[in-house]
Amino acid sequence: MPLGLAVVLALGPTVALADSPEPVPSPSVVEAPPGVADAPSSDDPLVPGVVGGGRAEYPMDTPDQVLPPLQSQGDIPVPEPEADVDELVEYLPRSVIAAACTATTGTHQRQVERLLKLTVDGVQSAADCKAVKAFQVREKIKPANGYAGPVTWARAELLAARKHLDPGRRCPVKKYAVACVDLDRQLMWVRKDKKVTFPVVNIRSGRAGYATRTGWHAVYWRHKDHWSSIYNTPMPFSQFFSGGQAFHAVYGQIATPTGSRGCVNLSHANARKLWDVLRKGDRVYIWGKRPGR
Repeated sequence: MPLGLAVVLALGPTVALADSPEPVPSPSVVEAPPGVADAPSSDDPLVPGVVGGGRAEYPMDTPDQVLPPLQSQGDIPVPEPEADVDELVEYLPRSVIAAACTATTGTHQRQVERLLKLTVDGVQSAADCKAVKAFQVREKIKPANGYAGPVTWARAELLAARKHLDPGRRCPVKKYAVACVDLDRQLMWVRKDKKVTFPVVNIRSGRAGYATRTGWHAVYWRHKDHWSSIYNTPMPFSQFFSGGQAFHAVYGQIATPTGSRGCVNLSHANARKLWDVLRKGDRVYIWGKRPGR
């Protein structure tokens, strides 16, 4: 653990939010089992399919702090992202990077088949590869070789949500603003009554052992130029809603093989826009579970 780790005060008792459907409990500690990752276990691990692409946001996202972060930090300007930070680069096994159209079944094969209206059997076929490759070309996902990985799935899920935002009506419709976070689809949006005030975007939630806490929360602290006091990592546009869990920007792709350590990560551009939409006290409702292996 790095030197200078801040010691913070213990949390107080459960606090009920005005107009909230239920009280917001103090979060409990979630321990990560040794070696747990969110990516499929394989002798051929997933890597960015383009050299230099799919960069990680920084060495590590902030660990899920059960306690709120220190609020006495000065405003140290965080770096601006590189110009191509939002480029869509698929993660795939090294063995299929050079393939024109891969015969390898992807980590998100079944989900992509469903979203592209293909035969849903979870097994790659020549027809699947052709359809997935065409989708990747259209959406500028690199490399376009038909591998159904996390980036292709995330993009397909986002496009589907733009047509049917909340088919299961999971997010409560309230007269006040609610930030809706769907862990099943790794998406979020903000609505106030029936009006969507922040359109649906891709997010990255907590990996196994560091799950993003579900249920009702509220934004209790906002820090535009936040730095993690644990790993000295920038967390631009941080909006904390549960202990150390916050909405914040990262400097790389959102649809990576692994999740965050509890925070709800957004692209730099989307986190910047969300900063102008949410306010202290706004409600956050989270449901579902980040898809596993």
